Amino acid sequence: MEDRRKEHHIQRQDISAVRHRKQCKVNEWGESILQVNPEQPPSGVSSNPITYDHINRLTSNGANKKLLKREGHLISPSRDDYVSVYTLVLVVLLSVCTRFYKITEPPHVCWDETHFGKMGSYYINRTFFFDVHPPLGKMLIGLAGYLTGYDGTFPFIKPGDKYEQHNYWGMRGFCAALGSCLPPFAFLIVLELSHSTPAALIAACLLIFDTGCITLSQYILLDPILMFFIMSSVLSMVRFNKYRLRPFSFSWWLWLLLTGVCLSGSLGVKFVGLFVILLVGINTALDLWRLLGDLSFSLVDFGKHLLARVFGLIMLPLFLYTTIFAVHFIVLNRSGPGDGFFSSAFQSRLIGNNLHNASMPEYLAYGSIITIKNLRIAGGYLHSHWHLYPEGVGAHQQQVTAYLHKDYNNLWLVKRPDNSEDHAGSPELVRHGDIIKLEHKETTRNLHSHLHAAPLTKKHLQVTGYGINGTGDANDLWQVELCGGRKGDPVKVLRSKVRFLHRSTGCVLCSSGKTLPKWGWEQVEVTCSPYVKETPNSQWNIEDHINPKLPNISLSVLKPTFLEILWDSHIVMIRGNSGLKPKDNEVNSKPWHWPINYQGLRFSGVNETEYRVYLLGNPVIWWLNLFSLGLYVVMVTVASLAVQRGVKLEGTRKAHCHSLMKGGGMLLLGWLLHYLPFYIMGRILYYHHYFPAMLFSSMLTGITLDIFLQSLDLLFSPSVSHYLLRGGQSMLLLGFLYSFYLFHPLSYGIRGPLAHDPASSMAGLRWMESWEF
Repeated sequence: MEDRRKEHHIQRQDISAVRHRKQCKVNEWGESILQVNPEQPPSGVSSNPITYDHINRLTSNGANKKLLKREGHLISPSRDDYVSVYTLVLVVLLSVCTRFYKITEPPHVCWDETHFGKMGSYYINRTFFFDVHPPLGKMLIGLAGYLTGYDGTFPFIKPGDKYEQHNYWGMRGFCAALGSCLPPFAFLIVLELSHSTPAALIAACLLIFDTGCITLSQYILLDPILMFFIMSSVLSMVRFNKYRLRPFSFSWWLWLLLTGVCLSGSLGVKFVGLFVILLVGINTALDLWRLLGDLSFSLVDFGKHLLARVFGLIMLPLFLYTTIFAVHFIVLNRSGPGDGFFSSAFQSRLIGNNLHNASMPEYLAYGSIITIKNLRIAGGYLHSHWHLYPEGVGAHQQQVTAYLHKDYNNLWLVKRPDNSEDHAGSPELVRHGDIIKLEHKETTRNLHSHLHAAPLTKKHLQVTGYGINGTGDANDLWQVELCGGRKGDPVKVLRSKVRFLHRSTGCVLCSSGKTLPKWGWEQVEVTCSPYVKETPNSQWNIEDHINPKLPNISLSVLKPTFLEILWDSHIVMIRGNSGLKPKDNEVNSKPWHWPINYQGLRFSGVNETEYRVYLLGNPVIWWLNLFSLGLYVVMVTVASLAVQRGVKLEGTRKAHCHSLMKGGGMLLLGWLLHYLPFYIMGRILYYHHYFPAMLFSSMLTGITLDIFLQSLDLLFSPSVSHYLLRGGQSMLLLGFLYSFYLFHPLSYGIRGPLAHDPASSMAGLRWMESWEF
C-alpha cells in the first residue's frame, strides 16, 4: 500500500513537471499546458527530462493519459486507441446488420410510407404537393428512389398496398443506411465526451439493440434522416470543441463548417431540428463567454472568433436552408395536389395550373365574374349549390360552403348594392370600403347572412344563398376591406388580401375549417364570425377574374419573388402543423407516455393472418435509460456537493467528475430540449416524436453507468471493485442481447398467433396492457 502511494506521488510530480508554467498555455479548465519537446527538457526541470518515453510511462495510468490528452499533447497511439478503433468497427458492422436484415419485408406499404413514399414519387414526377415539414427529407427519399431505378409510378394509396414489381428497396435502403449511422455516431460522441471506450460501447449498444430504432430505420420515413442530421450535428460540435486550443486551424474550420451544414440538414427535414440548433447555440454562447473572460485574448481575437461562428453556424446554415427550398421549387414545377394550399399568386408559377401563363384584368370591377379563395390552409373556394340547409339547421335556405377544388359553382358576380350596371365605357373599380353584393353565378342567389347560428360553429352566424335572380334584402350587403389598405385603394387580383364585412350584423365572412356532415357533401363550413380580428380564416383573395370590359394583363407580372414564395410556404407549413389535431377515435399519444414506453405504434397488420410490425422500444433499454436519468441526477448532486465542500479530486476521480458534469450535462440538456417542448405543443403527438430525445438519453446512460461502475472502488476494495466493474459491463451487454432476442420480432415482423396465445413468439412478453402487439 505504501509503495502504491509513493508511485502515485511520483506520477503527480511528473504531471506537475509537464505543466511547468514557464513554457505553457492555459487550457479551458484554467490549467497550464506545456508544449513538450522530446529532445529538450523544460527549463527548471532539468533533473527530470520529459520525453515521449517518459510520457508513455506516465500514461500507463489511464487517468494521467486522459489528462495529457485533454491538455493537447500528441501521444502516439496506445493499445487503448486500437481497442477503440476495433470496437467502432464492430459497432458499425452490428448496426448495419440489424438495420438491413429483412429490409424488403414486408413487401407492402407500412404506416407513413403512404405519405413519404408518395412524396418521393412526386419529386421524381416533378409534381407539386404540400407537406407540413420542410422538403429535404422527401427530396433525399425521391433521389434515392430515382438512383435505384424507381420510376415514381406506384400510387402509395394506403397501408397494406403491395409493391409488386415496383422497386421500393432503394428508398428503404437509404433510410436504413442513415439509421445505421446512429450507433457509430453515439459511440464517437460519448468517446469524445468521456474518453472511455466502455461508456461509448454501452451507448452504442443501447441504440444497436433497440427495437424501436431498428423499426424506424427500416421504412420510408423522415425519422432516420432527421436523427442522422441531429447526431451528426452533435458529433461535429463535440469534435469542434476538441480543437478549441488550435483555433483557425484546418480541423477547427472543418468541424465548425460541418456543424453548420448538419444544422441546416436537421432543420431542412423537420422543424424539430430547431432543438438541436438551440443546443449548439447554447454551447457556442458558453464557449464565447469563456473566451471573453480570458484576459490573454484581445478583443480583436474575440471578434475573429465571434465572426467565424456567425459565419459557420448562422450564415452558412441559412444559405443552405434557403438553397434547399430553391431546389424544391425548381424541381416541383408542375401542378399537383398541393396547389390549393398555397396562394393564387404562388399557383400561377405551376405548369398545368389554370393560372399558369394566364391573362386577366388586374383590378376588380363591378360586373366581374370571380372566384374567391380563403387564405387559411385548406380553406377552400367560396362555393354554393342548389341544395338547401336541412330543417333544424338555421334557416332553410341555399347552402354556402367552401370547396377545396376548382368548380363552376365557385363563380360569383360582383354587383352594386342597387343592382345597377355600367352600360358604356370602362366599368368602375371596386375599392377599399365599397359596399357590394355577390351573386352566385349558377343559382342567381345572393351571398347572405342573418341572425341564425351557423351549422357547426354555434357562436358564428349562418351564411346562405338568398333571393331570386339577384334580388334579395339588406342582409345581402357586404363591405370590402383590404388588409392594410386605405379608403380608395383598388382590389388587386391574386395579390390583395380581402375581407367581407356584413353590413347588417357587423360580422366577417369566414371559413371555419370544419367539415360539414353528409348533407353538406362534406365540404367546409362557411360562417359569418362576430370576431372581426384579422385571421387567415377571414381573409380571402380574388383568384379567377373575368370581365371583358377590362384590359387583361399576363399573370407572369404578378408572380411572387423567391423570398415571397419562401415566406408563403413557411406560413403554410406552420399553420399546417398547428392544425394537426386528433381526429375522432384517433389515439393521441401523451409526452409522459414516451420515456416509460407506455404505448407503441402499429406499423403493419392487425390480425394473426397478417404480417405484423409494431413500433416499440426495447423495454429493458428504455427503462434502463429512465433509471439512468435519475442515477445521473444523484451522481451529479453528490459530485457537486463534494466540490463545494472542498473535497480534493485527483486523477481518475477528477476525470470522472469532469465527464459527468460537462459531457453528461450537455447530453442531459439535449434530452430536455428534445423532450420538454412537446408538453406545450397543441398539435397531435405520436410515440415516434420521442426518438430524437431517446438518442441523448441513451448516450447519457452510457456515460452514467460507466462512471458509476468505475466508482465502485469508493465502496469496495480494488480487487472486488474490479470484478464488479467487469461483471457489471458484461451483464449490461448480455442484458441488451437477450432483451433484443426476446423482442426482435416486433421489428422484423410477426406472423401467426397474437401475443395472448401461448403459441405466439411474443407469448408472455406483453408486460404492459397498453402494448397492442
